[in-house]
Amino acid sequence: MTRPRPDDSPTLPTVFWIFLRLGLTSFGGPAAHLGFFHDEFVHRRRWLSDAAFGEVVALCQLLPGPASSQVGLALGFLQRGYRGAGLAWLAFTLPSALLMGLFAAGLAVWPEAGQGGWVEGLKLFVVAVVAQAVWQMGKTLCPDAARLTVALAVAAVILLVGSVWVQVLALIAAGAAGMGLKTAGDPGNEALLMPVQGRRPLAFAAAFVILLLASLLPFTTGSLPWIGAELYRSGALVFGGGHVVLPWLESSFVASGAMPADTFLAGYGIVQAMPGPLFSFSAFLGTAASGFVGGLIAVVAIFLPGTLLVFAGLPLWTYVRRHPGARYFLAGVSAGVVGLLLATLYDPVWTAAVKSPEALAFVLLIWAALALWRIPVWLMAPTCALAGAGWL
Repeated sequence: MTRPRPDDSPTLPTVFWIFLRLGLTSFGGPAAHLGFFHDEFVHRRRWLSDAAFGEVVALCQLLPGPASSQVGLALGFLQRGYRGAGLAWLAFTLPSALLMGLFAAGLAVWPEAGQGGWVEGLKLFVVAVVAQAVWQMGKTLCPDAARLTVALAVAAVILLVGSVWVQVLALIAAGAAGMGLKTAGDPGNEALLMPVQGRRPLAFAAAFVILLLASLLPFTTGSLPWIGAELYRSGALVFGGGHVVLPWLESSFVASGAMPADTFLAGYGIVQAMPGPLFSFSAFLGTAASGFVGGLIAVVAIFLPGTLLVFAGLPLWTYVRRHPGARYFLAGVSAGVVGLLLATLYDPVWTAAVKSPEALAFVLLIWAALALWRIPVWLMAPTCALAGAGWL
């Protein structure tokens, strides 16, 4: 890949401190993170143009994994190569991952803290957050009747047969439907050329596949290898980012009996109030299941597949953005992701939280605060916890 000359590039410590500041202040989820990145690296520092930034975002949106973290990874790589990418990821992820690990450790010392009205308030908050994600993603990824039909079909199939592998097959079928319907957006005028020389991209792709196959091996539930396998597989198969990973992780940790549903949803509610990537929820899961070592393994495992795919996928970007068949398939998969999230909104999120008319009223108020009044997510999470402690 062609990168800026050394005298034009920021130093490695500069890359680290810029992304650490963003990791401490970037509240609001993936869409907000991209806004922070655009302001920092396009407007303020002029690391790249608007068009080039848009193309980096488009590339990362097409890959499984946490899109905003992958954008940060790519930006670090463009400036300082693989070391810059590693420092950018570490700095952006560290604050929220550390906080989520400490929260899980606190629950282990004081289990009663994971019970009570504040947990119920957070569970209802999660209902509103996921509903808002479905609404926003649906408007963007399902702008016509054809793609909306694909989304609803995927949701129906997953609700009827709710296993992880059915979810994978449903998304593949959605991609095939996208190719048949031939519905996708215009790729537009691209401005970023990313030629990659050598065989490293093939090595990254091979590592991704080998580790994915290894994650299918049977491991003892709750063990460190099991945590790594479950989190790696979730990170490898999730299109759409933090909210969409919820059904995969719920299938791994709750359905398997490794974690109570209340604890799982409480952690998911808390991570909404954290800065940085939503995938830091993995630190909570790993620490709750097997201490801080489990948390470290979980964080590395869930981010690793997306990282490997960014480095492996860069050489293919020119082909993907120009080939109609690839764009149709990806448009279908994107619509299927909306259906996957819609199914998750009902089970387990809705069924575990909304059990009375009062709870439904509470959810509607939270949704209005998020969608209509534009109150920040990071402010609503503690507010809902406090309201639940005093009311539910």
